[in-house]
Amino acid sequence: MSNTFCFSLLLIASLALTSTDSFAQTSLAGTPRPTVTTAADRTDALTNNMAQALSLTPAQVEKVRAINTTAVRNVEAARQRYAQEPAKLRSYVQDISLARLDRLKEVLTSTQFTRYQQKREEKMGIPTVRGNQGTPPPGLQTGRGDDN
Repeated sequence: MSNTFCFSLLLIASLALTSTDSFAQTSLAGTPRPTVTTAADRTDALTNNMAQALSLTPAQVEKVRAINTTAVRNVEAARQRYAQEPAKLRSYVQDISLARLDRLKEVLTSTQFTRYQQKREEKMGIPTVRGNQGTPPPGLQTGRGDDN
């Protein structure tokens, strides 16, 4: 599964889907998150979680809230419009996710953005890019000419 697709799934889970089991939902900080039911609740929960986990300044919180509000509204609109077309829904959510990521990158410091990415990857179970370096898996050649 590609990182972009996984990010899309995370955004759907974080922004658009709700669960009846509040204990099944955890925040970026790893604490239980209450069940949210409205777009405003999802925006607030997502923003508050990010503010806590990333130590956002008050100015950053407002900018992140605006970014999250736009993303949540767009995902909700896409869910309604493409409810019967999962492939289109995934495509639109992926576009929304990438746009949100670009906007967050402009607001967060490089340290905060790195932490955000690490937490996102941990939550989604995505191996980091660093894991792709080094010794190849058994059966794959290194390409250095020393394999027989």
